[in-house]
Amino acid sequence: MESEGRPPGLRERTRRAVHREIAAAALDLFLTQGFEATTVDQIAEAAGISRRSFFRYFATKEDVVVGDLVDRGRLVLEGLLERPVDEDPWESLAAALRAMAAATGSTEESALGIARLLHDEPSLRARHLEKHLAWQRLLVPEVARRLRVVDGEDAPRTEHRAAAIVACVLACLDTASDAWVRLDGAVSLEALWSEAVAAVRGVPARG
Repeated sequence: MESEGRPPGLRERTRRAVHREIAAAALDLFLTQGFEATTVDQIAEAAGISRRSFFRYFATKEDVVVGDLVDRGRLVLEGLLERPVDEDPWESLAAALRAMAAATGSTEESALGIARLLHDEPSLRARHLEKHLAWQRLLVPEVARRLRVVDGEDAPRTEHRAAAIVACVLACLDTASDAWVRLDGAVSLEALWSEAVAAVRGVPARG
């Protein structure tokens, strides 16, 4: 186990590098020949590894796309923890999502490619719902804590309110992502997110 605050060792850095290489090779195949048409053997060959080695890094083909999205929920939580505790939770979550996107270093092209896969493939959309549940489990307790700080420890139904906010934030993100795919990236994901949030909250959209 790595000590807190200590940079990852050589073995862990190597593992992460191989993980990224496999994911990049898989994504290229998914986007060129389709998700269903792409086999694990083809991904392994493109990445220069064996089929057995593939399963050391990913349990299923779907995990190449969705598994990383689940892990990114932890980055959102880290970003949320850095925001002022009395900040509007919608603003805090928006900032945390932007911080997560910056931390992953994904290009707009690759992010749009992943969004297309999630939009078009039924099996991936089903797994995508798991991401919602995982992110909610991570984020709701922290949002509830912040509501209690602002509204008082005895504020009623705080967990319920926090769950509603997080669910709406994720729904707005999915709505924006679907629109981003339909528009083929012509409008930025952040602008579409802002419009979706504004519609839900009944406020003017930003920028």
